[in-house]
Amino acid sequence: MEKKDIAGIRKQFKAENDLLRISEIFNVYIMKESTEIYHAQKQPFELLDSDQQELFMNNFKKVLTGGLNEKLFELKFQRDAENSSQLILHKGLLGGTDDWQDQMLIMTEKMIRDQPYEKDTVITFIRAEYMKPTKSRNDEAETSDRDAVYAHRFILCTVNKTDEPKKEIQFDYIEKEFKYKIEVDPVIDLKNPITGFLFPCFTNQSADVNHILYAAGKANEPDYRFIDEVLNSEEIMTAKEDKAVFEQVIRNVVGDQLSPSTLAKVYGEINTAIEENDEDESPKLDYKDVERVLSNSGEKVDGEKIRQAFGMITDNESYKLKASSIVPKYKSKSIKINTKVANISISPQDLEFVRQVNYNGKRCIMIEIEEDAEIDGFKMLPEAFNE
Repeated sequence: MEKKDIAGIRKQFKAENDLLRISEIFNVYIMKESTEIYHAQKQPFELLDSDQQELFMNNFKKVLTGGLNEKLFELKFQRDAENSSQLILHKGLLGGTDDWQDQMLIMTEKMIRDQPYEKDTVITFIRAEYMKPTKSRNDEAETSDRDAVYAHRFILCTVNKTDEPKKEIQFDYIEKEFKYKIEVDPVIDLKNPITGFLFPCFTNQSADVNHILYAAGKANEPDYRFIDEVLNSEEIMTAKEDKAVFEQVIRNVVGDQLSPSTLAKVYGEINTAIEENDEDESPKLDYKDVERVLSNSGEKVDGEKIRQAFGMITDNESYKLKASSIVPKYKSKSIKINTKVANISISPQDLEFVRQVNYNGKRCIMIEIEEDAEIDGFKMLPEAFNE
């Protein structure tokens, strides 16, 4: 799934939206340090009052929020997995109400088997249908953009911890006395889901039952046990890990030192590949692509050395790095230059204006600028470089 596909579904979770119909919601309560289901409850989503619906809608949007390959990961199901989650979810998607509940209970058992949670936990499943118009809205057209739609059925799961009830001191106006109050019911933390998934994945107008969208609780910290044993999906590399591989390959090939202008050209080459990509999937770089990028950036490199570096670092000479994971946000100040004196933030496209120079026997950072710099509202006084 691409960003636009995820955003397209996420923005549908709002009240009175005729493009989204949530048929059922199924909540399962798990006691802490237990691997048994304490309580399960299924009901039509429309029977919830409006405040409850809003709380869950925000929870569903939250689990679909985050960067691709950082917090959200499109996973490919393993082939021939025992008790395959792909088959369980597909049966639940297509089956009747009772069959859907039975399949979600099987998924719940997989989640809690040999893996008790530290707090009481609520696992929520919904089965829904998202209607996507086949064309963009045109107010002047005689036909409505709702006349023809793509119907996407899906299952969404969120896993949410509970918080301990608050202990409070209250003042009773009538009795004129202070009272100690303690709630006994745990509060479900719907604002911070700890994990979840969406099945199936969607790309443009097509559903892909061979892939599932997994949501990690924290960026670049996926639960590999959950991915393998619960979702029965293949291994992944996070954006952070991809970038670390790229940086290590560069160090192995050109050394630890790289000029800002060269790094700017490297990022520029990769960003161009991303922007000019016409495929639904973001471009990936193998060792040949990395060789081409470095050569075009002015570095003399040995292709065989790059291939060997890929094999040594990833145990797979044919491994492909996600281009979007390598380049920091290109037009924002996403690169940090840290020194003891000052920390500087700069965008990748502006790295070419940065230099490290020797000035009076001391190392200095020089930044080329087009306008006078300001300090606390005062313009800096220009000084001759050699004075």
